[in-house]
Amino acid sequence: MGKRVKKKDMIFRSGDSLQQVVNVVNEAAAALNDKTRTVRESSIPEVLAGALGAGIGGVGSFAALYGLGTVGLSAAGITSGLAAAGGLVGGGMVAGVFVLAAPVAVLSAGGVLLASHFKNKQLRQEKERLYKEALRKHQSIIQALKDEADASKERLEYLQSLNILLERAVRDLSQDLGEECTA
Repeated sequence: MGKRVKKKDMIFRSGDSLQQVVNVVNEAAAALNDKTRTVRESSIPEVLAGALGAGIGGVGSFAALYGLGTVGLSAAGITSGLAAAGGLVGGGMVAGVFVLAAPVAVLSAGGVLLASHFKNKQLRQEKERLYKEALRKHQSIIQALKDEADASKERLEYLQSLNILLERAVRDLSQDLGEECTA
């Protein structure tokens, strides 16, 4: 596809981070298959409500927009996990950092580089697949907004939320792939 983008400049740096896009694409498919579906029936109602609340110009990236409606790791959860890991060697939270990092340090440099290359190739292929699917769903949601102009306010807000999320996902995926955005 396009020019290479450095990993540090990518928005989606891992396969796990792409799960949010998968969730939105799946929700768009459900919306297109059921013309009565609204935010209430959605599997991601908080995310959709956050997207609509942020509006089109409000939040820059898909991840930030998606994160408006979800709860992340708490500082208390992270520190207690590190303290528990550190307790294995008779230390506290700081020792926990080293306990959790030790397995990574044991891997050989060659194995890490080979695994990293394979993982990056897989990640790029998944981004390309998701980009195409998100673009298709985005175009279908835009058409549904036109076709269902007389639908209920709840349905139109639901479709508009999906439109916003898909537009951001397509834009951010195209950036990661080094493409010009077509959304």
